[in-house]
Amino acid sequence: MSENMRHRSLLLAVCGWAVFMLLFVSKFITLSLRDKEEYGNKPHTLDWTATRYVKKAEYQGPTLHMGSQASQSILDEVGDHWESIHTERLNLLKNMCRNASLRNLTHSRITKFVLDRIFVCDKHKILFCQTPKVGNTQWKKVLIVLNGAFKSIEDIPEALIHNHEKNGLPRLSSFSESEITKRLKTYFNFFIVRDPFERLISAFKDKFLKNPRFEPWYRHIIAPAIIQKYRKNRTETKGLQFDDFVRYLGDPNHRWLDIKIGEPIIHWVTYVELCAPCDIKYSVIGHHETLEQDAPYILKKAGISDLVSYPSIPPGITAYNRTKVEQYFSGISKRDVRRLYAHFQGDFNLFGYGEPDFLLN
Repeated sequence: MSENMRHRSLLLAVCGWAVFMLLFVSKFITLSLRDKEEYGNKPHTLDWTATRYVKKAEYQGPTLHMGSQASQSILDEVGDHWESIHTERLNLLKNMCRNASLRNLTHSRITKFVLDRIFVCDKHKILFCQTPKVGNTQWKKVLIVLNGAFKSIEDIPEALIHNHEKNGLPRLSSFSESEITKRLKTYFNFFIVRDPFERLISAFKDKFLKNPRFEPWYRHIIAPAIIQKYRKNRTETKGLQFDDFVRYLGDPNHRWLDIKIGEPIIHWVTYVELCAPCDIKYSVIGHHETLEQDAPYILKKAGISDLVSYPSIPPGITAYNRTKVEQYFSGISKRDVRRLYAHFQGDFNLFGYGEPDFLLN
């Protein structure tokens, strides 16, 4: 009887080992396929949104993980080539700002609203203009560390990053007029842009679908106000839909809601209104789509690459996702898309994002 029990135990052990190996192999295959999906199609995700002066092949380089030795090696590799790309970005901006026919779309006065968007690091003479939904949280972490409030990015409590009274990041608006002028003229200053339509999708998902930062006014005040004025089907009882959001932003007179709230809603205000790029001379303009190369470039140009590293970038997260854009805009009328594009045309033109023909035509 004991001999039978030994055989049975051995058989169970062999079967258990076989099941374990099958699960391990299947998991490995799944991860391999997922990696191929993330990396294999990456060059094709950046088509019309890629800056006009950068060839598509330049977006096909290896993915960087900031803070690793790879960041410096990739920066050394792109070297002068990446310097010329940033020079062309600034030249494009300058030429578009001079275009009289675009003046209403490209120029913005340097108001307190703009100065409120610019964070200051006096210790290293850096200004950073905040453009929400373009990875700004990570740059805030970098500046908080540089200002000396914390020794490392990992030490910063998540709740403190956006607490502008306690995070040690003063705004440019907090200085006197002469101090503001001095800093604008002498400090290294930069901001980051992203395909304007993909940025809007990110803002819509964050504020009306996910709403992770416990900001109930987006769902309970802003969303109902948009629905009441812009929803076509009055019998529809769902929460705010993307087509409601598009009609609201495409309305040339949509500022009525801003007035109701008290100030422009920064998460979908244009880059022109946020940072006044034609009226403030910026040192560098980074692109979310090339952040793997831009982040170490910015750190080096600012003279801080040996002091702090940009946080790790998850693979594929910066790649432009045309499929997602098409899905969100499917079913939205061409008229509404054209009105939305007209509102954000300055952002498209100033930063080299091509007209989204696949949505407009």
